[in-house]
Amino acid sequence: MKALQYVTIGQPPEVREVPTPQPGPGAVRLRVTAAGACHSDSFVMGLSDQEYADFGYPLPMTLGHEAVGVVDALGEGALGVEIGDAVAVYGPQGCGRCHSCAQGAENYCSHAAALGIVPPGLGRDGAMAEYMIVPDPRLLLPLGGLDPSATVSLTDAGLTPYHAIKGSLELLVPGSVAVVIGVGGLGHVAVQLLRTLTSATVIALDISASKLDFAREVGAHHAFLSDDQAAARVAEAVGPGTVAAVFDFVTNEPVLQIVRSLSGPRTDLVLVGAGAVQTTVGLLGQPFGSRIRAPYWGSRPELMEVLELARTGQLAVEIERFTLDQAPEAYRKLHDGELRGRAVVVP
Repeated sequence: MKALQYVTIGQPPEVREVPTPQPGPGAVRLRVTAAGACHSDSFVMGLSDQEYADFGYPLPMTLGHEAVGVVDALGEGALGVEIGDAVAVYGPQGCGRCHSCAQGAENYCSHAAALGIVPPGLGRDGAMAEYMIVPDPRLLLPLGGLDPSATVSLTDAGLTPYHAIKGSLELLVPGSVAVVIGVGGLGHVAVQLLRTLTSATVIALDISASKLDFAREVGAHHAFLSDDQAAARVAEAVGPGTVAAVFDFVTNEPVLQIVRSLSGPRTDLVLVGAGAVQTTVGLLGQPFGSRIRAPYWGSRPELMEVLELARTGQLAVEIERFTLDQAPEAYRKLHDGELRGRAVVVP
């Protein structure tokens, strides 16, 4: 079968012929109907030799942690799905037995790292292929008639902002203000979710004028450039009160300064982007009652809820489709910031 694999550190991924995988005991094989490209993949492929060695991901590795497909083969003892079922794959897989996993929050499994359990495409072969293996049927959710290519990005680009926003819902009351920084693949979904789940005034910030137009299209009440005047523009638009929550889908030091300039008492600072920053915390180091969170992906029940929002027409992801042979170009466009939303590969 064909697969898009990361083969050499620092080099673009390659479409290669690889053996068709067979499901082991308890596992499921899917015929992939759509796979999503993500900045996490681009981040991993941008690591140096030493940084990549610290991650320990084996190469070559088939990319793709956003996946939907049709059940094609069952390993011995695999129960709960049938051949021909159309399903979405829950990516942040855990041990399935700890307290977090029992609640469906496998994204916070306390044993996954020690057990060597990693998401597809981020440590083991993923979805950018004609077929993929899913280790347990519990990780599969029914698509329920949803279009595969329109749905696949919801497994990360929908689930991640949904999980981030749910953690701040208690603050996003009528009259509150929510700010989204970075209106890309996740940020444009966050704007929609904030409009659907809350009555907050939604403000989008980005460095690109075209992304600001995009933010307005998907529901932002206001959209401004993310520069050192951002806080002043927000205050001019909505008044001088406290911003209830800032959702940062970039997460670097310059953006952190904007985040801090928007924060006040009880502001949630939600750092979602795949970056790292340094900041002062503590009673005298941040506004009273404010919280800094770094949410990761989301739970299986939350993915069910995200798919339901899509079924009822309340959520959609802007996508650009590519064939498997065109997948390297999808990642180039992702890396160069040429995508309006998400890239979807249809094998």
